[in-house]
Amino acid sequence: MTPAEDPRGFLADLFHAAVTAADPLEALRHALPEKPVGRTIVIGAGKGAAQLAAAFEELWEGPLEGCIVTRYGYACPTKKIEVLEAAHPVPDAAGLMAGKRLLDLVSGLTADDLVVALVCGGGSALLPAPPDGLTLADEVAVNEALLASGAPISEMNTVRKHLSLIKGGRLAAAASPARVVSLVVSDIPGDNPAFVASGPTVPDTADRVEALRIVGQYGMDLPDAVMAHLNDPKADAPMPDDPVFKTHDVTVIASSSLSLAAAARLAESRGVHSAILSDSIEGEARDIGRMHGAIARQIAQTGTPLTPPVVLLSGGETTVTVRAKGRGGRNGELALAIAKDIQGLSTVTALSADTDGIDGTEDNAGAFADGGTWQKLIEHGLDPNALLAGNDSYTGFSASGELFVTGPTGTNVNDFRAVLITA
Repeated sequence: MTPAEDPRGFLADLFHAAVTAADPLEALRHALPEKPVGRTIVIGAGKGAAQLAAAFEELWEGPLEGCIVTRYGYACPTKKIEVLEAAHPVPDAAGLMAGKRLLDLVSGLTADDLVVALVCGGGSALLPAPPDGLTLADEVAVNEALLASGAPISEMNTVRKHLSLIKGGRLAAAASPARVVSLVVSDIPGDNPAFVASGPTVPDTADRVEALRIVGQYGMDLPDAVMAHLNDPKADAPMPDDPVFKTHDVTVIASSSLSLAAAARLAESRGVHSAILSDSIEGEARDIGRMHGAIARQIAQTGTPLTPPVVLLSGGETTVTVRAKGRGGRNGELALAIAKDIQGLSTVTALSADTDGIDGTEDNAGAFADGGTWQKLIEHGLDPNALLAGNDSYTGFSASGELFVTGPTGTNVNDFRAVLITA
């Protein structure tokens, strides 16, 4: 069938092309480091870390050992690298133990040893490691405040890295004098590897003063012990020019930009022009959704600035300022916002989904929306405006049958959005 005949199938195919472009085996194949004289230790964290570990084992010729941590339900079989599971997006005791395990693995190494860090999105929550004076409960409180704040992921991770024994390059520093090679799958707008999983092996220049500014800007109510720690100069993470990082290498092996390019190529091969709006869009999910909807409406009604058939592609990571206790993640909220702006347009279909396969804490990757979605929700006895106001997109799309469910994909290169406008 043509894209016009099966728009949802077409958009799903674009999503899967984007995910395939970030396949761990292909991403790692051309990024393997030189073999060391001594030991090879593999560490890592993130929602796709187990798949990265399995791929690394398949490609690496020689002895290795190590441990990675991933989200519950995201593990896969490995032969030599231990796989631990912990909670995401709110840390738990299993994550605390996993963080200690990684620190133990990199202690006592020599300059002849190699540490390979496999890092991808989700690692921030999976590696809680509160410094002296703070507890896991404090880290949970910080994470919950960050998730509800509406702050972009880069600012969230600036706060997190100053409340950790692992983040902000500290895990790499703990491996000294061993060489550390970080292989990063980016889920961060702009692909700064220091922001992926709060940079356990990659330092950046943001200091605790910047972290305090962020806390104040978003009005976060954090525990007294956390604020006392952030006001202590000892909380500052190491800077990139610290000599401990002199022999370290960092490579971004997969990213949103590469995945969007793969989706664009598939669209063009099927006779649909593609336009990549950006691979690094941030902002409130509902606002970004309405922006996409407005552009689609302009094209559908006037044929400008692009001529149908065309698919608009974008990536990045939006945020949701939590206003109520509804169900749904940022992609569902974004799709619901698009639905509001494309009401009645039979030629417009949209998909917004997380490339890791899970939108927030639910079981869907995201949702579809088209010109009939808004009315369909009303026919199901729901008020779509109330769903949007209550952060309750999952309830709506579950009722309308428009959830996009893939299960865990084994990778994570941020959000994927595709809006198809047919002739």
